Amino acid sequence: MAEEMLDCIFLRVPAAAMEAFEAALSSVCKAVSFYHDEEADFWDLQGVKERGADEAALAAALAVAEMLTRLSPALTRGLVPVGGWLARTQQAFPEQFIGQRFAVRGTHIRTAPAPGRITLTLDAGLAFGTGEHNSTRGCLVTLERLARRHRPARSLDLGTGSGILAIAAARLLHRPVLATDIDARAARVAAANARVNGVGGLVRAIQADGWADPRIAGAAPFDLVFANILARPLCAMAAQLAAHLAPGGRAVLAGLLATQANWVLAAHRRAGLVLEERLEDGAWSILTVRRG
Repeated sequence: MAEEMLDCIFLRVPAAAMEAFEAALSSVCKAVSFYHDEEADFWDLQGVKERGADEAALAAALAVAEMLTRLSPALTRGLVPVGGWLARTQQAFPEQFIGQRFAVRGTHIRTAPAPGRITLTLDAGLAFGTGEHNSTRGCLVTLERLARRHRPARSLDLGTGSGILAIAAARLLHRPVLATDIDARAARVAAANARVNGVGGLVRAIQADGWADPRIAGAAPFDLVFANILARPLCAMAAQLAAHLAPGGRAVLAGLLATQANWVLAAHRRAGLVLEERLEDGAWSILTVRRG
């Protein structure tokens, strides 16, 4: 008996058009995954649906996205076996043990959580950050180390993506965390992930454009800030970060290559912050800076 096949739809779109086309695929597909090519600032989208189903609805949804964005990206179609797609999705996201305290897994993993670890449950493809990237791993290791010496009362995850760092901080510290992202969809995903992980009452996820949002200023000063972004915006926002840190507060800076670390550190030193720790993970650096 032949194995059931699924339709796969592939699109590559610029960042500004990502939300419209992701919504179009999500309206008809059983699952949508996406990957951000940060260097080119393009998104690769993949939708999976039942073979031959909802073709008219898909065409209509894509037409709306094209009208909204004024773009007509090339659409590639293919077939994939149901079992093969599920297996590939799950194999691509095995459980990860990070540091001594954290385990990150997808909802497809049903085994008992590892004893002595905080299990963070996030599905690959639903957000930006599921623990695979060196910067995310480094931030989790740094959080673990900081928690041994400090218990920050007010924390901020700036550019939260999936919410993984905010969720980890809430689970480990049992304190409220403000999680912000410029992308409204990311904020919604982060809030949903916080609920899945039992900290929906501790993690407040909002759409916000960096430090300019008055809700961030209203929640400051912060004892701990995660800024897992990119080197250039980190440098540009160094003075604002310093202004929103409490005395003795710490910021974990990530998303930067080791070759960019001195440049980022210099910008934060000019803002009055001092280096407390530098962690290297492959080609990436994670800097912990402190306000005196």
